[in-house]
Amino acid sequence: MRFRDRADAGRALVEHVAAVGLTSPVVLGLPRGGVPVAAELAGALGAPLDVLVARKVGAPGHAEFGIGAVAEGGVRVADPAVLARLGISDDDFARLAAREEANVTRLVDRYRSGRTLPDLTGTEVVVVDDGLATGMTALAALQALRGMSPSRLVLAVPVGARDSVERLSEVADVVVCPVQPPRFEAVGVWYQDFGATSDDEVLRHLHDRAARAHDAQP
Repeated sequence: MRFRDRADAGRALVEHVAAVGLTSPVVLGLPRGGVPVAAELAGALGAPLDVLVARKVGAPGHAEFGIGAVAEGGVRVADPAVLARLGISDDDFARLAAREEANVTRLVDRYRSGRTLPDLTGTEVVVVDDGLATGMTALAALQALRGMSPSRLVLAVPVGARDSVERLSEVADVVVCPVQPPRFEAVGVWYQDFGATSDDEVLRHLHDRAARAHDAQP
């Protein structure tokens, strides 16, 4: 199964997330690519949409190969086995993580303009990305959200590597991932259109969903 684009993937998630039985969730997209997926899901569920900013920490010289991740709130996660295999010291990882944390701060300012996340204490939270490869970015996001005391923490992705889904099932209360191919390869393989999502597109989805939620109020 391949998705036409991220919007199509978001629509494919709806029935699977609805089956979880949430009553009043907040949907958080992981920027950038997770936000168009999350926007479709939030619209179908009639749920608020926001972002949780997390960034992959890439290997030196191979930025697309994730060795860890960071998320807002000061969360850092790393894959010790990968660090050892690549000969990356803890100090080296700390320097790489600090650089991505600066990007997290910049993106939080860009997307929320000083606005803080809503209080998620006792709230059902659905974290959405466009796919799950190593799962490090999603892990950082989930750990950040655990510190905010939600009543239920759901990770929803259209497609993911089976071992990553299993690993993150120990962190999230529920992982919704309808497509788990035996040979995963890469997230983009499972999309016909996997073009980059821009900051402007992220902001448009956030503004559109906020406007629709406002119009729906009695």
